[in-house]
Amino acid sequence: MSGAAPNNRTALQQRLISAWLKRGLWARSAWPIAAIFSLVVRLRRSLYARGLIKAKRLPVPVWVVGNLVVGGAGKTPTVISLCRWLTQEGRTPGIISRGYGGRSREVVEVTPDSDAAVVGDEPLLLSLRAHVPVFVGRDRVAAAQALMTRHPEVNVIVSDDGLQHLRLQRDFQVIVFDARGVGNGWLLPAGPLREPLPTRVPERSMVIYNNTQASTPLKGHVCSTRLSGALLWSQWRDGQPAAFDSLAELARLTNSKPVWAVAGIAQPERFFSMLRSHGLNIIPLPLPDHYNFQEIPWPSTATDVVVTEKDAVKLGPTTGETRVWVVPLDLVWGEDVDCALMDALHSSLRHRLE
Repeated sequence: MSGAAPNNRTALQQRLISAWLKRGLWARSAWPIAAIFSLVVRLRRSLYARGLIKAKRLPVPVWVVGNLVVGGAGKTPTVISLCRWLTQEGRTPGIISRGYGGRSREVVEVTPDSDAAVVGDEPLLLSLRAHVPVFVGRDRVAAAQALMTRHPEVNVIVSDDGLQHLRLQRDFQVIVFDARGVGNGWLLPAGPLREPLPTRVPERSMVIYNNTQASTPLKGHVCSTRLSGALLWSQWRDGQPAAFDSLAELARLTNSKPVWAVAGIAQPERFFSMLRSHGLNIIPLPLPDHYNFQEIPWPSTATDVVVTEKDAVKLGPTTGETRVWVVPLDLVWGEDVDCALMDALHSSLRHRLE
């Protein structure tokens, strides 16, 4: 198997994530750098807050989804669900993203036929699942302007992972946490925080706790991600819906022979645990976050392989006897989130009239 190097990188990533959960030797040794980083972050925010650096205001509301910590906390399912909710409420959303992991340095429109190596795996997944216009660019203002020019019908822009991108003025923001909370509470590189944790929920903001009760002092809403089914890669790529019963069928299939479970995401064990909870007998194969799949990491003798959607966008049709199954992930929330989002939508529209 060609996965030795990827597994080494995965082990390093996981050790770093573990180090950020406590104030051990690594955290204490990196704290002086974190203190400097904290001063820079606070100064930058102060300059924007005082208007000394101007943020760009767009003609349509901008909603930002992001997190305060490094690593996946469920932003992508949140963006997809948010766009679906906006569509149901009669709005026409579009998505902008930095395109992390993609090699494009220009503003690019993402389509279902785009190359993940160019536009990034998460933006391509958003295009496939959200069914709204998606643009990527390191300059999110330019990406938003290009989106509005190409798609003038868009009347709400959702910025994926743009919480720290202050140059684009936002009307509302969703801050996503998982069970890690803020880890050891220190900023990079001593801890996982990208910016200091506020003492209260910022104005025009909502906090979501994904698959966990409140893991920080901030008041928020508890949501959950769930597996919505399983499809063969070709069925998933064609846009066929996943049937929940298919998970039980896949579990029966793996009773006699385990299936390889592959995850190139920030926290692969979460995905593996969800598969096990549905009765799947798996051989876990964690990979580095944003693994490019230039080399297939599972053995050529594997009969069945289960992958995340984030990994599926970087795969092509399978060859040989291996069947690749894709397991979509959906965010589920309650009426409290619906009400909070409705208030935010009305507030965003009023804010535009001021």
